[in-house]
Amino acid sequence: MPYSRIAVTLRVSTESIRLWVKAVLLNGVAGLKSKEKPGRPSKLTKTQKKKLDELITAGPQNAGFPGACWRSPMIQTLIYQRFGVYYSVHYIAQLLKNMGFSYQKAKFVSDHKDPEKRNLWLEKTWPEILKLAKDKNAYILFGDEASFPQWGSLTYTWAKKGQQPVVKTSGTRRGYKVFGLIDYFSGRFFCKGHDKGRLNSESYQSFLTEVLSKTRKHIILIQDGAKYHTSKAMQRFFETKSHRLTVFNLPSYSPDYNPIEKLWKKIKEKEIHLHYFPTFDSLKNKVEEALLRFRDLKNEVLSLFGFYKNQPEI
Repeated sequence: MPYSRIAVTLRVSTESIRLWVKAVLLNGVAGLKSKEKPGRPSKLTKTQKKKLDELITAGPQNAGFPGACWRSPMIQTLIYQRFGVYYSVHYIAQLLKNMGFSYQKAKFVSDHKDPEKRNLWLEKTWPEILKLAKDKNAYILFGDEASFPQWGSLTYTWAKKGQQPVVKTSGTRRGYKVFGLIDYFSGRFFCKGHDKGRLNSESYQSFLTEVLSKTRKHIILIQDGAKYHTSKAMQRFFETKSHRLTVFNLPSYSPDYNPIEKLWKKIKEKEIHLHYFPTFDSLKNKVEEALLRFRDLKNEVLSLFGFYKNQPEI
């Protein structure tokens, strides 16, 4: 019999059947014997809910399930196995909402992240940067680049059920690239568009040179480890500008430590998503208009630094 048919007959999930078969193979029929006392109440007690909260928070793999995220049938099985309580799978969502959980879209986290280096950045490097900035009366500029695609980008929108909304696209695989820097203290936003070929050390130098020409203060530049940020050509450039420029590199695979990433997301959500760009110039003009607006929204830019504002100063 297939697991799915047995699951329907016994009113459990297919995951339960898989686990029971595994128990039989490992320990024989005795492996199916319930470890819980009979007569357990039909609803979860406060103590059981607290334990269920801990199990769900710890993740499905710690509870013996495959996969990285929970689904309702898995939690239904978990409750039945651990507490002897059977809930309809349709009620699981309401139960979780009552317990303070919400149905969310998962996100990827790189397995290349180095927790030690990330902690070192927050506990040691960031306080050093703040002290240096105050000693030099310097800007702290977080930098990054973004690409805005001419073929467009989609997001959620309202529409009649069964009538999926459509957005025209030129299908042109070309994007308008932008260099950007935002200041931790003032919310000042520096940016420069690039529409000729790929970004490289030469175009990055040109952007930084332009920023230096528009400022008098010392600049503390915080950047990621992109190759054209750390190339030999850029190292020579930084050496020649060391009297005006001090550079720090973020830990690898840590875009969440760079507030300008949130700025790019805001611009795309407000100005680019669900738009049709028949020509490259129409895209370029739309992006430039958005960049110009955000140059005047210093308070909104400053709000992006909440993560760093909440870090204790050591």
